[in-house]
Amino acid sequence: MKFGPVPVARAEGAILAHSLKVAQGRLRKGVRLEPAHLDQLRAAGITEVTVARLDPGDLHEDTAAQNLAEALIEGAGDIHLTRPFTGRVNLIADRPGVVLLDAERINAANAVNPMITVATVAPFHQLQTGGMAATVKIIAYGVPGAALGRAADLARGAIRLATPVHRTATLILTEIEGGPGDKGMDAVENRLTGLGMRLAETLRCAHDEAALAAAIGQAAGDIILILTASATSDAHDTAPQALRRAGGRIERFGLPVDPGNLLFLGELQGRPVIGLPGSARSPVLHGADWVLARVACGLPANSAHLGALGVGGLLKEIPTRPQPRRAQTPT
Repeated sequence: MKFGPVPVARAEGAILAHSLKVAQGRLRKGVRLEPAHLDQLRAAGITEVTVARLDPGDLHEDTAAQNLAEALIEGAGDIHLTRPFTGRVNLIADRPGVVLLDAERINAANAVNPMITVATVAPFHQLQTGGMAATVKIIAYGVPGAALGRAADLARGAIRLATPVHRTATLILTEIEGGPGDKGMDAVENRLTGLGMRLAETLRCAHDEAALAAAIGQAAGDIILILTASATSDAHDTAPQALRRAGGRIERFGLPVDPGNLLFLGELQGRPVIGLPGSARSPVLHGADWVLARVACGLPANSAHLGALGVGGLLKEIPTRPQPRRAQTPT
């Protein structure tokens, strides 16, 4: 691609590099200059313009962005592309889900030519319908077709959306004298709604191992969520023991995500069971969001997977936390 200033008389067919004011308004950058445009420029007293002119074998920015975006979602489903505009195409989720990325392939595509770029959300980022998974941006007005072809081959199929395989959940609340009651139910239900799931039922029982085990056994949802009135502080505390008593097992107690440390994950006859910490009553981003999204979408979520969430797992502080992470300054 050739780039630089040229006399207006020689600019026909070139791509205008900078927007310019003319009597009729503005000629926007990126427009391919036609004779009528040149007349407007001359009328405005402009004799020279900065333009880009594609070489043989170059692809226009919009064509290049479209080709690369199509390669990224090849075979993905549940993701659509926006119309190319100024060298940009966005990748949009058609349904709620979790974004799965092949970072190595995307990095390789970004290394082909600095003018060819792919920017994505973080791996396993949860999207709602209409959320943006990635954007392709061609920085220059055109790029060599051969370079774009290499980038597309490297990035092919590197982005997909895992969508929920579970449709319903049961929420079990335990109760104690003076406990939180129904506080936080809306936050939990909103988390499910964001995944396209439905809260099928809410069960209440005493904060007692036997009572909770009975409630777990009665739960009808695809996923069982347990929110206890008193914090679960050990792998053998009331809620984990109740799950074992009901015939289930604990996969992991403790999460290297804050807030979310006291979460536990288990299963009962093939159904996932998530023990929610009291901090999950808040609607802010929480380790429970990460675990619930993976479980809902049927992604691997064993102890090792949860243990790997620590890098990036220090989430935003909750102002109402009873014990903030930042120590108070002595007086």
